[in-house]
Amino acid sequence: MDRRGFLKGAGAGFAAALAAPGIALAQNQRVLKFVPHADLAVLDPVFSPAYVTRHHAYLVFDTLFGMDGNLRPVLQMAESAGTENDGRQWTIRLRDGLKFHDGTPVLARDCVASIRRWAGRDGFGQVLMAATDELAAVDDRTLRFRLKRPFPLLPNALGKVPSYMPAIMPERLAAAEPTTQVTEMVGSGPYRIKLDERVPGARVVYERFADYVPRSDGEPGWTGGPKVAHFDRVEWAIIPDPATAAGALQGGEVDWWEYPLHDLLPMLKRNRGVRVEVPEPTGMIPTLRFNTLTKPFDNPAIRRALLGAVDQEEFMRAQVGSDASMFRTGVGVFCPGTPMASSAGMEVLTGPRDDAKVRQALEQAGYKGEKVVLLAGVNVPDVKNSCDVAAEMMRRVGMNVDYQALDWGTVIQRRSNREPVENGGWSCYCSSWGGLDQLDPSAHLLLRGDGGFFGWPKSDELERLRHAWFEAPDLAGQQAIAAQIQKQAFVDAPYLPLGQYIQPTAFRSSLTGVKSGFATFWNVRRA
Repeated sequence: MDRRGFLKGAGAGFAAALAAPGIALAQNQRVLKFVPHADLAVLDPVFSPAYVTRHHAYLVFDTLFGMDGNLRPVLQMAESAGTENDGRQWTIRLRDGLKFHDGTPVLARDCVASIRRWAGRDGFGQVLMAATDELAAVDDRTLRFRLKRPFPLLPNALGKVPSYMPAIMPERLAAAEPTTQVTEMVGSGPYRIKLDERVPGARVVYERFADYVPRSDGEPGWTGGPKVAHFDRVEWAIIPDPATAAGALQGGEVDWWEYPLHDLLPMLKRNRGVRVEVPEPTGMIPTLRFNTLTKPFDNPAIRRALLGAVDQEEFMRAQVGSDASMFRTGVGVFCPGTPMASSAGMEVLTGPRDDAKVRQALEQAGYKGEKVVLLAGVNVPDVKNSCDVAAEMMRRVGMNVDYQALDWGTVIQRRSNREPVENGGWSCYCSSWGGLDQLDPSAHLLLRGDGGFFGWPKSDELERLRHAWFEAPDLAGQQAIAAQIQKQAFVDAPYLPLGQYIQPTAFRSSLTGVKSGFATFWNVRRA
């Protein structure tokens, strides 16, 4: 729970970083140097929902639709899209001249294969394909959905910004199973990755794709509109130590730090060469995810009992300190302040906290001291903060916690292990989700009850309610079902919501074109 533990050894870390090849002075005006919140451990955006993987993927890949600044779907790779037959047929035509990084043209069959692979992993995609009778390439530039019923949200699905990204890749790569990681990175986005310059744990390099043709129409938005690459290279410098990253940003050695530590914000704001902005007002929502396949959290009563131990203010103060304007408590399963959020069932999180009652509830549920393996990504500050508080919370109510300090990339890999803890498995882990990923049931991975996402919970009732939400006739109907989903989530307890905090970003004042939302690198330039 030591938020400031990351500041120790800052001087030595800063000196080492300056000596590293990935942190040379940013004197080249054609190079953008960026510090991501974590190392890029997984390259495939269909294999992993990790945000650092998504950010990378939007450099390398493109999508048929994008989202504008108001979260409305807009044409991106698609030149046109329209419906026929009372909404039961969608026809999408590609823009002319689209090329992959290997020089081959982007064809409709590439899009069909990519959509099928993505839909094998993504919940929104699964709903779309369940409504689809046939998805086929009509010709090289045209693909067509024949639907069982109208699906007006098709552009929203194919342009979604929450993970998983509906990335378009060559058919030969998209032929891989969605649970098999693709490591060859051939996209059609504005940049291509230089795998020969990648140094895991230190550096990732991208170079501008000369044959990328931005849209000629539309307004630059989030993932929609013209994507103009103003820099020849984008270099990611992996700097786990926040003080080192802050020093590099203030000194001009890097241009942009994705997630500055809240303790360092006052110092950064005083620096005239640095701008601090809030790119996404829906903030970040930390969570504690359970592995429902292994003891003790295969027992929903044990998971449910821990709801009474969660003190969201304790978690939030560990993240941002005492500034109450930077966090919110009373957070349920949907992002606060958005249409699906409600107070339904919230008394389990907002009522008086009583550790003795929780300890008793755990005993009554059958907890017998089984080891709880907590995978803690200690090189990512917000993850470590959550894990520290979660470990103390569980120990306080009598649980036998094995806190395993790992780097975040290892957590991402380890969480796919379904074995018991004695065989390298796990019991729980913490991560933070952008508010948009918990906007509604269409993208909320932690509410799936189909056993598909890490933790693998099964809940027929959650799945039934989710499908009913898609069929709701209007907003009021969706909100009523969302309230039922929240109540059911507190019964099944596939995860614990830990609060919501605002996460600013910081960049050199000389940069312009930094858009709202997660970090994207097109349309950014140096003044």
